[in-house]
Amino acid sequence: MNLSAEPLILVINPGSTSTKVALFRGRHKLTEETLRHTRDQLARFSGLWDQFDFRLSAVQAFLSRQNLPAFSLQAVVGRGGLLKPVSRGTYEVNPAMIADARQGVQGEHVANLGCALALEISKLYGGRPLVVDPVSVDEFDALARYSGHPLLPRRSLAHTLNLRAASLWAAEKLELDPQTCNFVVAHLGGGFSIAPIRRGRIIDVNDASSGGPFSPDRTGSLPLQPFIDLVFSGSYDKAAVKKMVMGEGGLAAYLGTTDAVEIEERIQRGDAKAKEVYQAMAYQIAKEIGAMATVLCGDVAAVVLTGGLVHSSFLIQEISRRVRFIAQVILLPGELEMEAMAEGAWRVLTGQEQALSY
Repeated sequence: MNLSAEPLILVINPGSTSTKVALFRGRHKLTEETLRHTRDQLARFSGLWDQFDFRLSAVQAFLSRQNLPAFSLQAVVGRGGLLKPVSRGTYEVNPAMIADARQGVQGEHVANLGCALALEISKLYGGRPLVVDPVSVDEFDALARYSGHPLLPRRSLAHTLNLRAASLWAAEKLELDPQTCNFVVAHLGGGFSIAPIRRGRIIDVNDASSGGPFSPDRTGSLPLQPFIDLVFSGSYDKAAVKKMVMGEGGLAAYLGTTDAVEIEERIQRGDAKAKEVYQAMAYQIAKEIGAMATVLCGDVAAVVLTGGLVHSSFLIQEISRRVRFIAQVILLPGELEMEAMAEGAWRVLTGQEQALSY
């Protein structure tokens, strides 16, 4: 392979206490770095967008360390955040996208900074500013929007980037056309998104902040009537309830930690409670995968497991033994967001897909 002929792509992924950056030559990663931001550094800023110049300077410093000449990039990809509902694909950054990201049309999230960072870096180093499969991709079937009450329709907010990329990589591995086959993909990280993907479309998914299985720090779905009683008990304010559901739920609530390695070590030392809780999480993941398989009427080419927790052999064994009757299980361990963003840009730059207008 002549790597020098491949496009040079910069990927920027803002996180709560870091900004991950990576350079790719086509699909080949050249270098990756996590630019860490201390809590003291971030405490200086009153709001999310007040951090923008600070994070931009950190990315520029990274590029200076790479001795990257001006206008040498073919694409700059920022993480796509809580934008308006859109179809899957790779989008050109434009003023409307920046405005919606700043406004937080579907909520405030650090990923909203991604498109603006991509645009500013592209002005200095060239390349098309892009976002790939933002969190707000919405291709739900009509039936998937029903929740049980018209005041609370179900929303499509998920780990879309990893979900779609995992389905494409699985199709490539199986030598299948992703536009003609179906998958159930489970992203298993700090939060869980489990989706049926029909011929390339994510037609349903649990809301990782509000439903589905419990995860390392999220409760997932809760018994509704007791939860209502808890909310109105007077013991918790709104902020405390929100934190309980997302941040202090799941493994954190049951075991006091979100560290899967620590929990598996406790299990190996004979901690029966840790084993039961971990098995319960696997049980709920498997149950959600089974539910999503019914959305596809059982026509599933593979069950694909991706995300950081796929490194846990104990957890994967517990899930696989319950779901392998549905279809073969494919493992894609790790948070593959950087690769997924680079792949989206590469598909556009090589003419396999058209960039979309936001």
